[in-house]
Amino acid sequence: MPRMTLTRLTEMRAQGEQIVMVTAYDYPGARAAERAGVDMVLVGDSGAQTVLGHESTVGVTVDEMLVLAQAVRRGTETALVVCDVPFGSTEVSDAQAVETAIRFAKEAGADAVKIEGGGQARLSRVRAIVAAGIPVVGHIGLTPQTATALGGMRAQGRSVASAERLVDEALAVQDAGAFCIVIEAVPAEITAVLRSVLDVPLIGIGAGPADGQVLVLHDLLGVTEGKTAKFVKQYGTIGDDTVAAITAYASEVRSAAFPGGEHRYAARADAVDAARDRAGVLAAHRDNAR
Repeated sequence: MPRMTLTRLTEMRAQGEQIVMVTAYDYPGARAAERAGVDMVLVGDSGAQTVLGHESTVGVTVDEMLVLAQAVRRGTETALVVCDVPFGSTEVSDAQAVETAIRFAKEAGADAVKIEGGGQARLSRVRAIVAAGIPVVGHIGLTPQTATALGGMRAQGRSVASAERLVDEALAVQDAGAFCIVIEAVPAEITAVLRSVLDVPLIGIGAGPADGQVLVLHDLLGVTEGKTAKFVKQYGTIGDDTVAAITAYASEVRSAAFPGGEHRYAARADAVDAARDRAGVLAAHRDNAR
Protein backbone atom coordinates (compact mmCIF):
# COMPACT_ATOMS: atom_id res chain seq x y z
CA MET A 1 0.00 0.00 0.00
CA PRO A 2 1.57 3.33 -1.03
CA ARG A 3 2.17 6.08 1.50
CA MET A 4 -0.69 8.57 1.83
CA THR A 5 -0.02 12.03 0.43
CA LEU A 6 -1.82 15.38 0.40
CA THR A 7 -2.39 14.94 -3.33
CA ARG A 8 -3.99 11.55 -2.79
CA LEU A 9 -6.32 12.97 -0.13
CA THR A 10 -7.46 15.66 -2.57
CA GLU A 11 -8.04 12.98 -5.20
CA MET A 12 -10.07 10.91 -2.75
CA ARG A 13 -12.35 13.86 -2.07
CA ALA A 14 -12.78 14.55 -5.78
CA GLN A 15 -13.63 10.91 -6.45
CA GLY A 16 -16.04 10.65 -3.52
CA GLU A 17 -13.86 8.20 -1.56
CA GLN A 18 -14.29 8.49 2.19
CA ILE A 19 -11.17 9.36 4.19
CA VAL A 20 -10.57 7.36 7.37
CA MET A 21 -8.78 9.10 10.24
CA VAL A 22 -8.21 7.71 13.72
CA THR A 23 -6.68 9.38 16.75
CA ALA A 24 -3.86 7.36 18.35
CA TYR A 25 -1.19 8.15 20.90
CA ASP A 26 1.36 5.31 21.02
CA TYR A 27 3.17 2.66 19.02
CA PRO A 28 0.65 -0.18 19.53
CA GLY A 29 -2.23 2.12 18.61
CA ALA A 30 -0.41 3.31 15.50
CA ARG A 31 0.41 -0.25 14.48
CA ALA A 32 -3.23 -1.29 14.86
CA ALA A 33 -4.40 1.69 12.80
CA GLU A 34 -1.75 0.97 10.18
CA ARG A 35 -2.71 -2.71 9.94
CA ALA A 36 -6.35 -1.69 9.58
CA GLY A 37 -5.41 0.48 6.61
CA VAL A 38 -6.54 3.91 7.82
CA ASP A 39 -5.60 6.92 5.71
CA MET A 40 -4.62 9.37 8.45
CA VAL A 41 -3.51 9.04 12.08
CA LEU A 42 -4.03 12.05 14.32
CA VAL A 43 -1.85 12.37 17.40
CA GLY A 44 -4.49 14.33 19.28
CA ASP A 45 -3.99 16.53 22.29
CA SER A 46 -6.89 14.49 23.69
CA GLY A 47 -4.07 12.16 24.68
CA ALA A 48 -3.76 14.52 27.65
CA GLN A 49 -6.91 12.87 28.99
CA THR A 50 -6.91 9.41 27.43
CA VAL A 51 -3.33 8.36 28.17
CA LEU A 52 -1.82 10.99 30.49
CA GLY A 53 -4.71 11.43 32.92
CA HIS A 54 -5.17 15.20 32.68
CA GLU A 55 -8.65 16.63 33.21
CA SER A 56 -8.58 18.51 29.90
CA THR A 57 -6.42 18.98 26.84
CA VAL A 58 -5.07 22.28 28.14
CA GLY A 59 -2.53 20.71 30.51
CA VAL A 60 -0.50 18.76 27.96
CA THR A 61 2.92 20.16 27.00
CA VAL A 62 4.79 20.23 23.72
CA ASP A 63 7.38 17.80 25.10
CA GLU A 64 4.67 15.35 26.17
CA MET A 65 2.99 15.58 22.79
CA LEU A 66 6.31 15.01 21.05
CA VAL A 67 6.83 11.75 22.97
CA LEU A 68 3.40 10.54 21.86
CA ALA A 69 3.99 11.70 18.29
CA GLN A 70 7.37 10.00 18.05
CA ALA A 71 5.84 6.69 19.17
CA VAL A 72 3.05 6.99 16.60
CA ARG A 73 5.50 7.87 13.84
CA ARG A 74 7.56 4.76 14.62
CA GLY A 75 4.44 2.65 14.25
CA THR A 76 3.18 4.21 11.03
CA GLU A 77 4.35 3.34 7.53
CA THR A 78 1.69 4.44 5.05
CA ALA A 79 -0.86 6.59 6.91
CA LEU A 80 -0.40 10.36 7.00
CA VAL A 81 0.58 11.44 10.53
CA VAL A 82 -0.98 14.69 11.78
CA CYS A 83 -0.07 16.15 15.18
CA ASP A 84 -2.10 18.52 17.32
CA VAL A 85 -0.15 21.53 18.52
CA PRO A 86 -1.06 21.91 22.22
CA PHE A 87 -2.60 24.96 23.82
CA GLY A 88 -0.04 27.63 24.65
CA SER A 89 2.43 26.60 21.95
CA THR A 90 1.11 28.85 19.16
CA GLU A 91 -0.89 31.58 20.90
CA VAL A 92 1.92 34.11 21.50
CA SER A 93 3.03 34.80 17.94
CA ASP A 94 3.47 33.47 14.43
CA ALA A 95 7.13 32.87 15.23
CA GLN A 96 6.22 30.73 18.22
CA ALA A 97 3.76 28.77 16.09
CA VAL A 98 6.33 28.12 13.38
CA GLU A 99 8.92 27.05 15.96
CA THR A 100 6.45 24.59 17.49
CA ALA A 101 5.43 23.18 14.11
CA ILE A 102 9.08 22.73 13.12
CA ARG A 103 9.70 20.71 16.27
CA PHE A 104 6.87 18.34 15.38
CA ALA A 105 8.16 17.99 11.82
CA LYS A 106 11.82 17.50 12.78
CA GLU A 107 11.66 15.69 16.12
CA ALA A 108 8.55 13.57 15.56
CA GLY A 109 8.50 13.25 11.78
CA ALA A 110 4.97 14.66 11.54
CA ASP A 111 3.56 15.01 8.04
CA ALA A 112 1.33 17.89 9.17
CA VAL A 113 0.14 19.75 12.26
CA LYS A 114 -3.42 20.61 13.29
CA ILE A 115 -4.47 24.00 14.65
CA GLU A 116 -7.84 24.77 16.25
CA GLY A 117 -9.90 27.86 15.49
CA GLY A 118 -10.61 30.28 12.70
CA GLY A 119 -10.14 33.72 14.22
CA GLN A 120 -7.73 36.24 12.73
CA ALA A 121 -4.87 35.26 15.02
CA ARG A 122 -5.33 31.58 14.21
CA LEU A 123 -5.45 32.32 10.48
CA SER A 124 -2.17 34.18 10.79
CA ARG A 125 -0.63 31.13 12.46
CA VAL A 126 -1.86 28.84 9.69
CA ARG A 127 -0.41 31.11 7.00
CA ALA A 128 2.93 31.34 8.81
CA ILE A 129 3.30 27.59 9.28
CA VAL A 130 2.29 26.84 5.70
CA ALA A 131 4.79 29.47 4.51
CA ALA A 132 7.46 27.60 6.49
CA GLY A 133 6.72 24.50 4.43
CA ILE A 134 4.70 22.51 6.95
CA PRO A 135 1.19 21.35 5.93
CA VAL A 136 -1.67 22.35 8.23
CA VAL A 137 -5.01 20.75 9.09
CA GLY A 138 -7.61 23.21 10.37
CA HIS A 139 -10.18 22.51 13.08
CA ILE A 140 -13.49 24.37 13.38
CA GLY A 141 -16.77 23.92 15.21
CA LEU A 142 -16.23 22.73 18.75
CA THR A 143 -12.60 23.49 19.53
CA PRO A 144 -11.76 21.78 22.86
CA GLN A 145 -8.73 23.97 23.63
CA THR A 146 -10.96 27.05 23.78
CA ALA A 147 -14.26 25.40 24.68
CA THR A 148 -14.78 27.73 27.64
CA ALA A 149 -15.07 30.69 25.27
CA LEU A 150 -17.66 28.74 23.28
CA GLY A 151 -19.83 28.10 26.33
CA GLY A 152 -18.44 24.67 27.13
CA MET A 153 -18.21 21.37 25.29
CA ARG A 154 -21.34 21.85 23.23
CA ALA A 155 -22.36 21.62 19.59
CA GLN A 156 -21.73 24.63 17.36
CA GLY A 157 -23.60 25.99 14.34
CA ARG A 158 -27.06 25.67 15.86
CA SER A 159 -27.90 29.39 15.82
CA VAL A 160 -27.91 31.78 12.88
CA ALA A 161 -24.84 33.63 14.12
CA SER A 162 -22.94 30.44 14.87
CA ALA A 163 -23.80 28.89 11.51
CA GLU A 164 -22.70 32.00 9.65
CA ARG A 165 -19.48 32.09 11.65
CA LEU A 166 -18.71 28.51 10.68
CA VAL A 167 -19.09 29.30 6.98
CA ASP A 168 -16.79 32.30 7.36
CA GLU A 169 -14.22 30.32 9.35
CA ALA A 170 -14.20 27.32 7.03
CA LEU A 171 -13.50 29.41 3.96
CA ALA A 172 -10.96 31.56 5.81
CA VAL A 173 -9.03 28.53 7.12
CA GLN A 174 -8.98 27.06 3.63
CA ASP A 175 -7.80 30.35 2.13
CA ALA A 176 -5.09 30.58 4.79
CA GLY A 177 -3.59 27.40 3.36
CA ALA A 178 -5.01 24.43 5.30
CA PHE A 179 -5.13 21.35 3.07
CA CYS A 180 -7.83 19.69 5.18
CA ILE A 181 -10.28 20.73 7.90
CA VAL A 182 -11.68 18.81 10.87
CA ILE A 183 -15.20 19.87 11.86
CA GLU A 184 -16.45 18.84 15.29
CA ALA A 185 -19.91 18.76 16.89
CA VAL A 186 -21.88 20.55 14.18
CA PRO A 187 -25.32 19.70 12.70
CA ALA A 188 -25.08 17.57 9.56
CA GLU A 189 -27.01 20.16 7.56
CA ILE A 190 -24.35 22.81 8.27
CA THR A 191 -21.60 20.35 7.35
CA ALA A 192 -23.36 19.74 4.02
CA VAL A 193 -23.35 23.48 3.30
CA LEU A 194 -19.64 23.70 4.06
CA ARG A 195 -18.86 20.73 1.82
CA SER A 196 -20.59 22.47 -1.04
CA VAL A 197 -18.35 25.55 -0.84
CA LEU A 198 -15.00 24.07 0.22
CA ASP A 199 -12.31 22.72 -2.10
CA VAL A 200 -10.40 20.82 0.61
CA PRO A 201 -11.46 17.62 2.42
CA LEU A 202 -13.73 18.10 5.44
CA ILE A 203 -13.26 15.45 8.15
CA GLY A 204 -16.20 15.09 10.51
CA ILE A 205 -16.42 14.15 14.15
CA GLY A 206 -19.94 14.47 15.41
CA ALA A 207 -20.78 16.49 12.31
CA GLY A 208 -22.68 14.04 10.13
CA PRO A 209 -21.56 12.85 6.69
CA ALA A 210 -18.43 14.57 5.40
CA ASP A 211 -15.45 13.73 3.18
CA GLY A 212 -14.21 11.47 5.96
CA GLN A 213 -14.51 10.75 9.66
CA VAL A 214 -12.25 10.71 12.72
CA LEU A 215 -12.76 9.00 16.08
CA VAL A 216 -10.50 8.57 19.08
CA LEU A 217 -9.07 5.04 19.16
CA HIS A 218 -9.83 4.61 22.87
CA ASP A 219 -13.46 5.62 22.31
CA LEU A 220 -14.16 3.29 19.40
CA LEU A 221 -12.41 0.37 21.15
CA GLY A 222 -14.39 0.84 24.36
CA VAL A 223 -11.35 1.73 26.46
CA THR A 224 -12.63 5.12 27.62
CA GLU A 225 -14.36 4.96 31.01
CA GLY A 226 -17.64 6.67 31.75
CA LYS A 227 -19.88 8.59 29.40
CA THR A 228 -18.56 9.45 25.96
CA ALA A 229 -19.69 12.11 23.52
CA LYS A 230 -22.95 11.69 21.63
CA PHE A 231 -21.11 11.15 18.36
CA VAL A 232 -19.00 8.21 19.59
CA LYS A 233 -19.78 4.72 18.28
CA GLN A 234 -18.14 1.88 20.19
CA TYR A 235 -16.81 -0.88 17.93
CA GLY A 236 -15.12 -2.97 20.61
CA THR A 237 -15.11 -3.79 24.33
CA ILE A 238 -11.36 -3.68 24.92
CA GLY A 239 -11.75 -1.83 28.22
CA ASP A 240 -14.02 -4.45 29.76
CA ASP A 241 -11.98 -7.27 28.25
CA THR A 242 -8.80 -5.81 29.73
CA VAL A 243 -10.31 -5.57 33.22
CA ALA A 244 -11.61 -9.15 32.92
CA ALA A 245 -8.19 -10.43 31.86
CA ILE A 246 -6.35 -8.65 34.71
CA THR A 247 -8.96 -9.89 37.20
CA ALA A 248 -8.43 -13.47 36.02
CA TYR A 249 -4.66 -13.04 36.27
CA ALA A 250 -4.90 -11.65 39.82
CA SER A 251 -7.14 -14.54 40.86
CA GLU A 252 -4.68 -17.15 39.57
CA VAL A 253 -1.72 -15.44 41.24
CA ARG A 254 -3.53 -15.34 44.58
CA SER A 255 -4.53 -19.00 44.32
CA ALA A 256 -1.02 -20.05 43.15
CA ALA A 257 -2.51 -21.43 39.92
CA PHE A 258 -0.12 -19.18 37.98
CA PRO A 259 2.61 -19.76 36.97
CA GLY A 260 2.00 -23.36 35.94
CA GLY A 261 4.58 -25.84 34.76
CA GLU A 262 4.27 -24.67 31.16
CA HIS A 263 5.39 -21.19 32.20
CA ARG A 264 8.62 -22.31 33.86
CA TYR A 265 12.14 -22.82 32.52
CA ALA A 266 13.81 -26.24 32.92
CA ALA A 267 16.96 -26.47 35.07
CA ARG A 268 19.88 -28.87 34.83
CA ALA A 269 20.29 -31.06 37.91
CA ASP A 270 23.95 -30.14 38.36
CA ALA A 271 23.04 -26.40 38.26
CA VAL A 272 20.45 -26.96 40.98
CA ASP A 273 22.95 -28.91 43.11
CA ALA A 274 25.57 -26.16 42.64
CA ALA A 275 23.12 -23.44 43.63
CA ARG A 276 22.05 -25.45 46.68
CA ASP A 277 25.66 -26.02 47.77
CA ARG A 278 26.52 -22.38 47.25
CA ALA A 279 23.53 -21.25 49.26
CA GLY A 280 24.53 -23.59 52.10
CA VAL A 281 28.10 -22.21 52.20
CA LEU A 282 26.92 -18.61 52.21
CA ALA A 283 24.30 -19.30 54.89
CA ALA A 284 26.92 -20.91 57.10
CA HIS A 285 29.30 -18.02 56.59
CA ARG A 286 26.56 -15.54 57.48
CA ASP A 287 25.66 -17.48 60.63
CA ASN A 288 29.31 -17.59 61.76
CA ALA A 289 29.66 -13.85 61.22
CA ARG A 290 26.80 -13.04 63.60
